[in-house]
Amino acid sequence: MLAVAYDAFAGPLEIRELPDPRVPPGGAVIRVEATGVCRSDWHGWQGHDPDIRAFPHVPGHELAGTVEETGAGVAGLRPGDRVTVPFVCACGRCPSCQAGDQQVCEAQTQPGFTHWGSFAHYVAIDAAEVNLVRLPDEMACTTAAALGCRFATAFRAVLAQGRVRAGEWAAVHGCGGVGLSAVMIAAAAGARVVAVDVSPQALELARRCGASAVVDAAAHDDVAEAVREAAHGGAHVSLDALGSPATARASVESLRRRGRHVQVGLLPPGAGRADLPMERVIGWELEIVGSHGMAAHAYGPMMELVRSGALRPDLLVGRVLTLDDAPAALAAMSGAGITVIEPRRRRPPGDGAGGVHGARA
Repeated sequence: MLAVAYDAFAGPLEIRELPDPRVPPGGAVIRVEATGVCRSDWHGWQGHDPDIRAFPHVPGHELAGTVEETGAGVAGLRPGDRVTVPFVCACGRCPSCQAGDQQVCEAQTQPGFTHWGSFAHYVAIDAAEVNLVRLPDEMACTTAAALGCRFATAFRAVLAQGRVRAGEWAAVHGCGGVGLSAVMIAAAAGARVVAVDVSPQALELARRCGASAVVDAAAHDDVAEAVREAAHGGAHVSLDALGSPATARASVESLRRRGRHVQVGLLPPGAGRADLPMERVIGWELEIVGSHGMAAHAYGPMMELVRSGALRPDLLVGRVLTLDDAPAALAAMSGAGITVIEPRRRRPPGDGAGGVHGARA
């Protein structure tokens, strides 16, 4: 198969020919039709994820595709099924899984981190019947690729962890893929949303996704104060969808009394520890919770809202690129909305594609 690979953290990203993955017992091999370019993949490439221990490594964890082969013991899936998968692949056996909390599985695997990922023609998935989610016939793979990480993560963060209610104010700090997803989901739930970012383009997209107000973080010395003013006293729920000490603190300080902060964006140790105002957490009885993806069994309500048109993750897809473009797209992590790679699609002749072994970021 062809895949994007690297041999060292922050090293060159190359298109290579690599061995096809073997189907694991109880698992499946997926023919990748579309895969998202996510900031988590960038963190992994930079060496911020302890699960990446062997090289060469293939990134990619947001994917949709077709079952190519199933392993021993798999009865409920067959080749040709169109599927997506949560980025947290659960074992299905540990106490957390038995309690229904597969998103915090104690023996989880993650494509693109614990093993080769989906920036490739094929990817292997463990515990297929626990983790694979069938796609509606009408859902394009480019849309479904966003569901396994950013959109599903935002869905659970907003509705399950944040418990957003109609009429409440919700603040979203960081309007990348997960942040724009959160804006759309909170607005669809009837909340009034304040979107925060430093990019005018991202803030414009947030308005299109339903934000009632926007705050340009680059234009304010005190972002939290600007959010509290926009939300008429503070947000009932605030999400850090970027993941930095500054945005985490601003999110907590954006809240009104008894508000709820949801930490969605990764906070890698290399960025420094977040200094949160715990005196306010105590005095105002604030809640602080984390949110880590969404279990496959919980996809039903989200898929139904997408099918009905109440949620439109397809509108968040800004660019659809080829595998040749993936190294540069991952290295740059630029542009608004969600970038999707279609590994099987090739660039038109004469469009500047690099050779199989020569595409470097």
